[in-house]
Amino acid sequence: MINLLLLPAFTLILIVFIIPIIRYGWISLHSFSLATNLSLIPNQFANWDRLLNDSRFWVDIYQTTRFAFVSVFLEIILAMIIALTLNKHFNNRGIIRTISLLPWALPTTIMALGWRWIFNAPYGPIEQLIRILGLAELNILSNPNFTWIATVIADVWKTTPFIAIILLAGLQTIPKDLYEAFKLEGGTYFDSFKEITLPLLKPYISLSIIFRLAQAFGVFDLIQVITSGGPAGSTESIALYAYLNAMRFLDFGYSSTIMVASFILLILLILVINLSIYSGKKILSTIKL
Repeated sequence: MINLLLLPAFTLILIVFIIPIIRYGWISLHSFSLATNLSLIPNQFANWDRLLNDSRFWVDIYQTTRFAFVSVFLEIILAMIIALTLNKHFNNRGIIRTISLLPWALPTTIMALGWRWIFNAPYGPIEQLIRILGLAELNILSNPNFTWIATVIADVWKTTPFIAIILLAGLQTIPKDLYEAFKLEGGTYFDSFKEITLPLLKPYISLSIIFRLAQAFGVFDLIQVITSGGPAGSTESIALYAYLNAMRFLDFGYSSTIMVASFILLILLILVINLSIYSGKKILSTIKL
């Protein structure tokens, strides 16, 4: 009975996820480009050999990983603050909760266009304010040291509300009696947060981290709209690199190789995070014992 209930979900995953990955894996073992008249020609592991020696691929892996980890780290902290605030009782709480979701509800492309204007030089509000203060222009979208930070800010603004809602749902499941009993025992707010809130929120935090890392690792539209991977490829993500190989260079074989390789690296990354979280739980339980 349970298997039958899971069948529709498994079928959907098979169609939209597993079959395309298998297809990309098959194409990655072939030459498939304009040079082959868009015909699949087996080339053994030539695409994979090219990938291992492709410095641009490894630079993009580093840039994508940096973007993902910094974004998710900031999002978790900000989302926790927002969730704790929205969990309190105050007037018009429902309206505030709804408004807080607006950044996440906006289409990424529209949101990214807004942030590109904010960071624009010399007409964006940031550069205008700097000019009023008499400071030198930052040229945010032209400076590699600032541009990737700009993409992180835009991503954090967009997706923090989503994590906040997950954490808020977790906070709603924690019985109020626990806090009241802890307070009667002389516990402070900080102690209750450390001893009650964080331990009971761990499953929700873990889910948020894994989900957002997977999503951030595949970032494409945000980068494409704000920077197009520039300046000088300093913000190019691995998804954007795969897109360029497929749609600009029409090398579908190598593009498929990039996608399969990034998928494998993402799976390994998630496994490492899961093991770290599990090991951390065991260590904490041992310390408490």
